[in-house]
Amino acid sequence: MPVQAFIDSALAHTSPGRCVWVALSGGLDSSLLLTLATEACRRHPRPLHALHVHHGLQADADGFEIHCRRLCSRLGVPLFVERVSVDTAAGQGIEGAAREARYAAFARRVAPGDTLWLAQHRDDQAETFLLAALRGSGVRGLAGMPPVRAWRGRRLVRPLLGIARAELEAEAARLGLDWMEDASNVDESLDRNYLRHSVLPRLAARWPHAAASLSRSAALALEAEGLLGELAELDLERLGGEPARLSTEGLKALSAARQRLLLRHACARLGLPSPPAARLTTLLDQLASQRDAEVRVAWEGVEARVWREQLYLLAPLRHLPEGWGTSWSGETPLMTPLGICAVGLSHTAEETDLLLLRQRQGGERIRLAGRGSRDLKRLLQELEVPPWERQRLLVAWSGETVVAVLDPVTERWLVVASGWRGESS
Repeated sequence: MPVQAFIDSALAHTSPGRCVWVALSGGLDSSLLLTLATEACRRHPRPLHALHVHHGLQADADGFEIHCRRLCSRLGVPLFVERVSVDTAAGQGIEGAAREARYAAFARRVAPGDTLWLAQHRDDQAETFLLAALRGSGVRGLAGMPPVRAWRGRRLVRPLLGIARAELEAEAARLGLDWMEDASNVDESLDRNYLRHSVLPRLAARWPHAAASLSRSAALALEAEGLLGELAELDLERLGGEPARLSTEGLKALSAARQRLLLRHACARLGLPSPPAARLTTLLDQLASQRDAEVRVAWEGVEARVWREQLYLLAPLRHLPEGWGTSWSGETPLMTPLGICAVGLSHTAEETDLLLLRQRQGGERIRLAGRGSRDLKRLLQELEVPPWERQRLLVAWSGETVVAVLDPVTERWLVVASGWRGESS
């Protein structure tokens, strides 16, 4: 199948009227991709833009930008340049930090609903598969880079993923294309470069179709991952359908493998980081052997807690500063250390003096219509508010009387006294 045919078929993932963006580094792959995309978008009309991310990590970083500008000028494609700062001290390594900065730039520039084309090819996929295998990754890691995926309301497409690097070089030569060579690509202290220059050539000498076979294995792993996702979604529905809140009894009724699968799937559905293997084992062991109140397992970006036979998956809790309180008129918005709340509170029959908002101290009571004076702690238990969420609640006082309870994170009035009206966004 000709290279251009792969490009034309990739346009099916972009709705008419939506923009195709090409991530343009200035190297062979992305320069060729933009050139072929220009032809395709003229034959099958789509707006086309190029996006160059200037990392500033290479000695010739400015030279790459100049090349991109010249190429885009010749092709008649608008070019947007995003300059980023790469945090090399973040513990991710240079490659990881540069990737994070690059994707942040993509999110800033590419509008939701548009498509971003990336220039990875079949040999890149083979390297990714080997790296994942050497890390001991499961099916998700071995699946490598998907040809198409949804990302933050945008669509990421890799039109060249089924094409070998040698075919791209031949196509670039046929077109008389110029490109820049990244000097860091020969640095074999980087794992990917070591595979590219020292490992894959040896594999190809023994097995000529090694890269194609590894890429095909990644495609099969991607298919298997999709099937596992369908299985996990079925299990999630059986447990209530809420990824943030899973029945512990229902979870424990599954096999260990399906428990692990479901928890990873639930985190993915919530946009939370997947649990590392050791943390996942710890969590499942605690669920099997310990009491609800004792189960709390955390990993970066996530806390898993159990209450009333429900497993909660949530982002790390934010707490109010000890002793925090403020006066408030009851008018929206309300400013708190946990953010701005679009809430209001008023008496149904009269103007009121300033309210006082402060953290729960314990022992508060509130008068409810038709129920009289009620203990606030018991009311929160009736409402099934987990203990860790109660710690962040704000109690609104009018003089010496409790008139309402607010969750400033969800911006909800949980309890409102008789004669008062709470408004939420």
